[in-house]
Amino acid sequence: MQNNARRGILLMIAATITLAMLDGFSRYLAGKYNVVTVGVFRYWFFFAFVMLLSSTQPGGVARVASTKRPVLQVIRGVMLALNVCLVVYSFTALGLVESHAVLACYPLIAAALSMPILGERVGWRRWLAIGAGFVGVIIILRPGTGVFSPLSFVPLLAATIFAFYGTLTRLVSRDDSTATSFFWTGAAGAAAITLVSPFFWNPMQGIDWLWMAVNGALGITGHFLLIKAMEAAQPATTQPFSYFQLMFVSIIGVTVFDESVDPAIIIGATIIVAA
Repeated sequence: MQNNARRGILLMIAATITLAMLDGFSRYLAGKYNVVTVGVFRYWFFFAFVMLLSSTQPGGVARVASTKRPVLQVIRGVMLALNVCLVVYSFTALGLVESHAVLACYPLIAAALSMPILGERVGWRRWLAIGAGFVGVIIILRPGTGVFSPLSFVPLLAATIFAFYGTLTRLVSRDDSTATSFFWTGAAGAAAITLVSPFFWNPMQGIDWLWMAVNGALGITGHFLLIKAMEAAQPATTQPFSYFQLMFVSIIGVTVFDESVDPAIIIGATIIVAA
């Protein structure tokens, strides 16, 4: 495995820009269609690209799909599909800014998971940072107050699932190539969401076909950059830079969707980013 910190950081920042744009399109589309419809279109585009890319590799699709960790690869793919649905639902229920303020804690969860799953050392300073970060999450959620909403736990659940996905991606990279992980991310996720899509289907209208295609292209690019970043360097190095997505998506939320930024969100997010 590589451990090129500079390359991993640059790839992570590029991923955050791409994924912030993806979130903006997803929020718009989920306002007109349900989250499964948005997700299944995204995954169909994703899987088509994965198959095309895999067919150009030496040995073709069969060789790329060959994995030493089939169970983990399937779990990764299904986890990401579930995460996508939860995150997009959170955007429509809470907005981009508040959702991402909570989602920003996922690198701290990933850092905690890196010890039991990856066998990496997590010292007292990192545990202190993780604890401080969750204080920020509590400030954002504000349990026990009149402004608290149980829906706020949706992005927290999504953050936990995504942290597991990221950690498992690093784990399978010990045995499988980036191309193999990318294939299974698309294949397993597309299979899972397609199975449930008939129960939630919304017919597409007019130009929304184009926006769905753009949404799918951004998803492909963003998650491929994430895989490359996690392959290039340790999660403890790259994950802190995922916080740039909070800044980029907040700009989109405020300027495009006219969202407001609550003082508690600013305080909580600042603590998380500082941690």
